[in-house]
Amino acid sequence: MSAYEDYTAVSADYDRTRVPIGVEIILGCLAAAAGGPLASMRVLDAGCGTGSYAAALRPHVGAIDAVDINPSMLEVARAKLGRPPGCPVALHEAGIEALPFEDARFDAVMVNQVLHHLPDSPREGRPALRRGLGEIARVLRPGGAAIVNICSHEQLRSGWWYAALVPDAVEAMRARHADTGVLIRLLAEAGLDPRGRFVSSEALMRGDAYFDGRGPLDPAWRRGDSLWSAVAEAELARALGTVRALDAAGTLDAFVSEHDRRRPSIGQTGFHFAVRVPGADRGA
Repeated sequence: MSAYEDYTAVSADYDRTRVPIGVEIILGCLAAAAGGPLASMRVLDAGCGTGSYAAALRPHVGAIDAVDINPSMLEVARAKLGRPPGCPVALHEAGIEALPFEDARFDAVMVNQVLHHLPDSPREGRPALRRGLGEIARVLRPGGAAIVNICSHEQLRSGWWYAALVPDAVEAMRARHADTGVLIRLLAEAGLDPRGRFVSSEALMRGDAYFDGRGPLDPAWRRGDSLWSAVAEAELARALGTVRALDAAGTLDAFVSEHDRRRPSIGQTGFHFAVRVPGADRGA
């Protein structure tokens, strides 16, 4: 689901350079909020994309409902999740601002790299994000877990080597992402008690493809990160020109290493863990 990225086009290439990270963090959050064994938990994957996180969790939980607004992404997820082993997975075409489920249906909701795609306005107080968090709270049982995977502003600037190539796009993406303090406040306002933020500092959201210095030259590689959809034509031309020049000079690997030096200490994304407050009003 995205207000600015064409996931119909992206769906065919997405899994080439994206992997689910932090699964151990998600499982730890589920265990902390579980009222019983994980194998009995019903989990909602809100904004499931191609279903990689649902596939990673299905051996551990009792049932998964996976929601995405883009039919092409769901088609890829359906092919992936139609295969055993693991719990049953039901796919639904819907957005997180209007989830098609009754109140308190789920033991947990996970939202991985989704919230910045909402059609939002920071100047107006992020109403779409508020609605999305309200819906997440509404469908959670009291005491249920919400796990939100999102990049901080610091991670957007310094957790990805190629951010140095497209600084204007990075700033545009920072405006789309609610930074850590803002998100914690909005979680609490939605009736979700923030319990912590966890970072898997060495995990790479793009796997080994992340270190490919020539990757930006390949449109399919670029489609693995929504940052590139925010790059204007002129900035893209400059970035590709820089990559080609560095490659010709034999210094591209050094450029990647230099601009990746902060990533091992700050990570590429963080997982916010919150618990549905018993007795709080549902919705936003």
